[in-house]
Amino acid sequence: MAALIGRAMPVERLELLRCEPRARRFETAAATGRPASAPKAWQCTANDWQTLAREATDGAVLAVDDDNACLPALRPLALQGLGSGRLVGVLREGNGPLLGLAVIEAPQPYSAQHRSDFAALLEPLATLLARDARRRAVERERAAAQAELQSLRGHLGRDSETDTIVGADRGLHTVMQRVAQVARSDSSVLLLGETGSGKEVVARAIHERSRRAGGAFVRVNCGALAPELVDSELFGHEKGSFTGAIGQRRGWFERADGGTLFLDEVGELPLSAQVRLLRVLQDGGLQRVGGEQTLQVDVRIVAATHRDLPAMVAQGAFREDLWYRLAVFPIRIPPLRERRDDIPELAHHFARRACLKLGLPPRLPDARELAQLADYPWPGNVRELATVIERAALLGSGDRLDCAAALGMAAPALPLAAPAGSTGGEFPTLDQAMAAHIRAALARTQGRVEGRRGAARLLAINPHTLRARMRKLGVVPAQHRPADD
Repeated sequence: MAALIGRAMPVERLELLRCEPRARRFETAAATGRPASAPKAWQCTANDWQTLAREATDGAVLAVDDDNACLPALRPLALQGLGSGRLVGVLREGNGPLLGLAVIEAPQPYSAQHRSDFAALLEPLATLLARDARRRAVERERAAAQAELQSLRGHLGRDSETDTIVGADRGLHTVMQRVAQVARSDSSVLLLGETGSGKEVVARAIHERSRRAGGAFVRVNCGALAPELVDSELFGHEKGSFTGAIGQRRGWFERADGGTLFLDEVGELPLSAQVRLLRVLQDGGLQRVGGEQTLQVDVRIVAATHRDLPAMVAQGAFREDLWYRLAVFPIRIPPLRERRDDIPELAHHFARRACLKLGLPPRLPDARELAQLADYPWPGNVRELATVIERAALLGSGDRLDCAAALGMAAPALPLAAPAGSTGGEFPTLDQAMAAHIRAALARTQGRVEGRRGAARLLAINPHTLRARMRKLGVVPAQHRPADD
């Protein structure tokens, strides 16, 4: 830029000063030419700053070699130069906030033509300073996010955001072999498994082992997207494209550019969104909602579902061509009941994490508790195991892990025998099953409703809510108290 200005006028020195509004000062952002006698930071008084904010307009040349021609706020700066010629221009983008100042110096005074030429160059200089301001803002946000992430890692006892693959050498050995086979390619991967079986953990493992590990890993829960907003969420939208679109928005595909997009529960996508998803997978191009420009994205797709996609294809609920695009490399993740050998290691892993998270002394399940955990069917898989272990840590109050009580609360609500009031062979209603479950909790707590050993604590429900349900269901706590009470 200094060379460009030098073609139009004599320049011995060019300096860009960025403004720091909170501190009311200017700092050197860039400088070329001979060293300046001015300090690197120039402080303004409150009155000077108000004068600048009021009178310094976009592209104005406010200070020249004639000190009487400049604003009083800039006169101290104008007197600091070494040369007799000096121009100071205001840098701001349109009506936006003041970005800074541009100062040029030469041995001889500048002419009116020089001043006009310099004013014409202030816009590109303002653009440079605006880009620098945005870059510095992003760096500050990144540093703050990294600090917060490190704090969270320390709190959870983890060295990275990638979940530990527990069971990689046992129950998940075949899965991890397939992960190693596909990770270094850009092929689409479809993860098949029950809810809570660890599909996101495997998806992150694929990303971390790929050439895209330095890029973003973006997770989208397709089942949580409102049908009318799916296109906007995935592909973005332009300002004014629909009611409520008050600005331009980048979609998840754009945010994952250069990285991996994890489409969790992809089977929940409506057919209209499936058509646009297929188009992106085919040619890598997308259009924002309400936009006309085609944007190219470089995204690796890892999809996951617990649903039977081939059956959905047969029923017309899922596009066959999209199924073929996603299932280039399918990986089945076994449920926890099929890899019970992993339960002890998983239980120890979640126990350490739960105690650290809750600020409790380290406690690990003993052999008896591990046997109880191994006998449980785990319909919620690994996610349910993590919840049960955390609940056991809470119920144990820091002294132990109360896995028996934690599993009792996780047991299915329907009793093995039909509850009182139902005829033989009749399937219990929801109210009957709930009443039986509350009575079982009251029997265990000897009729106590509130407190540390009360039924409300055992059922993980507010005591007032529990009492209201008992009144509705006709459950009487006194019937479950010992006779001497």
